[in-house]
Amino acid sequence: QVQLVESGGGLVQAGGSLRLSCAASGRTFSSKPMGWFRQAPGKEREFVAAISRSGSSTYYAGSVKGRFTISRDNAKNTVYLQMNNLKPEDTALYKCAGSSVYPSMGVRDYDYWGQGTQVTVSS
Repeated sequence: QVQLVESGGGLVQAGGSLRLSCAASGRTFSSKPMGWFRQAPGKEREFVAAISRSGSSTYYAGSVKGRFTISRDNAKNTVYLQMNNLKPEDTALYKCAGSSVYPSMGVRDYDYWGQGTQVTVSS
């Protein structure tokens, strides 16, 4: 079983940047596509980005494409989300998750979830 722990969230002004990390335990990390989701208060969980097992392929939601970059380091069992040009509407709890399907935007395709890290963007 894979356990996921996110870090790197915080408070940032609009236009700023943050880099989120998701550290995984377990030997199956490199065999799983990974994704990032976010959830704002009162809203449904929203797909942000996904990355293939090797990291050679990525997929983004339209709202973040060109501003966010997902990457992974299988040697470190870690997946990252670099977020640039942040906007107030990016404010949410960000969670990483492991999937058995790539690419997938569907919550149900993701088997393992972290607890999340809060990102707050002020205007």
